[in-house]
Amino acid sequence: MYDSLLGPFLQYGFMQRALLGSVVLSVSCAPVGVFLMLRRMSLTGDAMSHAILPGAALGFLLFGLDILPMTIGGLVVGLVVALGSGLVSRFTVQREDASMAAFYLISLAAGVLLVSWRGSSVDLMHVLFGSVLALNDQALGLIVSIAAITFLAFGLCWRALVAECLDLLFLRSVSRIGGPVHFLFLVLVVLNLVGGFQALGTLLSVGLMMLPAVAARFWSNDVRTLCLIAIAIAVVSSLGGLLLSYHASMPSGPAIIMAAGGAYILSTIFGRRGVLASALPSRRHRSA
Repeated sequence: MYDSLLGPFLQYGFMQRALLGSVVLSVSCAPVGVFLMLRRMSLTGDAMSHAILPGAALGFLLFGLDILPMTIGGLVVGLVVALGSGLVSRFTVQREDASMAAFYLISLAAGVLLVSWRGSSVDLMHVLFGSVLALNDQALGLIVSIAAITFLAFGLCWRALVAECLDLLFLRSVSRIGGPVHFLFLVLVVLNLVGGFQALGTLLSVGLMMLPAVAARFWSNDVRTLCLIAIAIAVVSSLGGLLLSYHASMPSGPAIIMAAGGAYILSTIFGRRGVLASALPSRRHRSA
């Protein structure tokens, strides 16, 4: 048992870097996913993860599989898509979900075409699905930097983010920071998706952000507790997915997301607000 659980991480440096990168991503992405879920913007995260593909593809075309140009390209294009869809919904009759869908579909198609134009099928698979086992020191530094920026933003703007998430009208009535806080949150979403792209690719990066968050919803109502539970689920999923990929010779990224999916299914059934808890008779007395 000891060799099965700890042996791969003690023997191989690439497994250690993969675990470190996955854990840092879990700690950074899961709280962002909680806020996306509470804002009822869960599918927006999925759309944004696809939208960064053209920027990453342009960086790949110009500089190859170099982390910094692909990261900057993905960040710029992701912010353009987020702001563009918001402007379209604000100044036209189209709702934000429809404009976001249009933007991300165009971005996804353009990114695949750009990678296919100059690269091979192997390059396309690397961009779409990532390779957490191939993380190097530069990629780890980027992921740690994004996590530090995320926690700094949460530390400085926690109350504003919670208020803007749970009661936007109240925040607008007492302060004018609603718009800047919303923009800050979109920047955090794009940053964490770009960080996740290094390890899990553009198609799966949102999985480590949203699956732990929606699984945590079955265990608590408190925002802080939700974030902590989501982080714990993401870390355990990363560890379990890496071990599964090592022992079963599976792709590491999909294995991590499947482990998070398993945690979601278990939470759906056994959580405090899950199927079993809803089916059992409540012992609490109702009061007026």
